[in-house]
Amino acid sequence: MLKRLTEIWNSLRRQGWRSPEALLLLFAAASSLSFATWMALLNNFAVERAAFTGAEMGVLQSLREVPGFLAFTAVFVLLILREQIFAVLAMALLGLGTAITGFFPSFIGLISTTVIMSVGYHYFETVQQSLALQWVGKERAPLVLGRVIAAASAAALVGYGLIWAAFEVIGLDYLPVYLIGGGLTMAAAFFAWTAYPRIPGKVDQHKKLILRKRYWLYYALVFISGARRQIFIVFAGFLMVEKFGYSVGDITLLFLINYAANIWFAPAIGRLIARWGERRALTCEYLGLIGVFTAYAFVENANIAAGLYVADHLFFAMAIAIKTYFQKISDPRDIAPTAAVSFTISHIAAVVLPAALGLLWLVSPAAVFLCGTGFAVCSLALSQLIPPRPEPGNETLLVKTSVQAAE
Repeated sequence: MLKRLTEIWNSLRRQGWRSPEALLLLFAAASSLSFATWMALLNNFAVERAAFTGAEMGVLQSLREVPGFLAFTAVFVLLILREQIFAVLAMALLGLGTAITGFFPSFIGLISTTVIMSVGYHYFETVQQSLALQWVGKERAPLVLGRVIAAASAAALVGYGLIWAAFEVIGLDYLPVYLIGGGLTMAAAFFAWTAYPRIPGKVDQHKKLILRKRYWLYYALVFISGARRQIFIVFAGFLMVEKFGYSVGDITLLFLINYAANIWFAPAIGRLIARWGERRALTCEYLGLIGVFTAYAFVENANIAAGLYVADHLFFAMAIAIKTYFQKISDPRDIAPTAAVSFTISHIAAVVLPAALGLLWLVSPAAVFLCGTGFAVCSLALSQLIPPRPEPGNETLLVKTSVQAAE
């Protein structure tokens, strides 16, 4: 882990702390700290203070994803704001939503603060993804995206460590922890606003919605990945609390393990994708997820469930390959609008799925995770259509088209 962090530090020293890559790492770390605080406390705060069941949790998570479904509207915001400025403002809103969560321990209150946090989070993630693909060349993209995940994991690791100490050692309540986690993200947004120059993109971006037939495989992979991911985000942690009785300290310790592993694993995954190619990397991810979700459905041991949780999180890092696949097949001018559209696509199922599966959870938690298995199987099948060397005009194995015809 220290070796990976040292590699990132040395890279920043060579490029300078005001470089595009340094700003991407700051964005990742600051946003991760706030979101990690929200995620670590959510299940226990919802159950202990707001008396949530699986049904209420499903409704909350569905509403949390509505801003993600509306992420395509980022294209229209870019008509009046530069992407870099938009990212900073969205990150500040993410911090604000997290900071005020502890003041509202009720169903309506938690939904309201969640929506504020989610608007900031989803706009930020949309623009950050676009900026990363614009600022970093295709050859370095897998490595840099891996480092971005590692930076986010390091920040979350620190955050979870402080949360664990706050509850288990100091005995703090939810309110000050929410305030600190969200406040630090807002401070980082202010620093990014004042300390960094405005970094130009390499190519002017389209300021309109873009949907192209030749990107269909990318859209499909994003859609199913978003649906599958919701099952993990909403119900894997809830399983730990409801079925196995995990405390805030237990959940935080589990997250600590996740992110400590990701600091080493994510940069290695970036190098692996550069060497293997996107199809082999995604095949590995989806085969692993088929096993993880199937095991979730029948697990009865708390320690095994924790191991599955860590494995699920590590496999998700391989989703970098979906982004680098799109970077290779896309028109560079399409990156910003397609990032917005892809976030909307990934959240089409997310708006409905948590609430629907929340009701299914009341009948059979195992069936919820078996749905995840089904999504992973679909993703595996689609990933086999990625060509060994994707590029414009060679987007899938089904057909080779000219870019001009596809446009």
